[in-house]
Formats: sequence, structure tokens, C-alpha cells
Amino acid sequence: MNVEEFRDYCLSLPYVTEKMPFTAVKDSYSRDVLCFYIGTKWFCYVNIQVFDRCCLKMNPEDAVALRQQYEGIKPAWHMNKKHWSDVYFRSDVPSSLIRDLVRQSYDLVKQSLPKKERELVE
Repeated sequence: MNVEEFRDYCLSLPYVTEKMPFTAVKDSYSRDVLCFYIGTKWFCYVNIQVFDRCCLKMNPEDAVALRQQYEGIKPAWHMNKKHWSDVYFRSDVPSSLIRDLVRQSYDLVKQSLPKKERELVE
């Protein structure tokens, strides 16, 4: 999977938007981060230049099990490590599982939207 395929998949999910919210920060890695949103909340982000990993929201129990099963799934850098995981692209995590985890993250975040906002994306 490359960055274009990954972006296309994320944008194929209903009502997804994208933006690069950190373009003004000093950290070069963060400046190149593309976030994917459902409503006003992001469910995934990825560095579009390095394309080393994506950060996804996970059910805490699932995250623990996946981190034990795959070397390429780690607690998220700079996010709540209980709920967010970094999933590395060039690792033991199959592309099909990455797509499944993106969809699960999307669903988790969508469910967490305020009721009025959730009604707009259903």
C-alpha cells in the first residue's frame, strides 16, 4: 500500500474529509501530517512524506491484543496510548488488516460524535 492508495481508501468512507492542521508548527514531521475526519473529529492521521505509519483509534482491549500479536502495532506516539495505536506500513501488519483497522477507527469515532453531528453523517 502506498500513500495514494491509503488516502483513496480513507476518502472512500462516507462523509470523510481531510486536512493538514499542523502546517504552522516547527516540527517537520508534524507539518506533513494529513488527518482524516468524520464530522469534526479525526479518526486517522498519516505523514504523507514519510508514510511510515498511521495512527488509529482502537477499542482498548483490541489494542492490547493486536499489540501482542503484531510487532507493527504500537501505542501511539503523542496520543492517548490506551485508545490510539500506531500501525506501521512496512511491518508484519497486512494491508487488509490496516484497512479493517482504519474502518474500525472510523466507526469508533463516528459513534463518539455528538448526537446532532452524528445525525448529519448517517
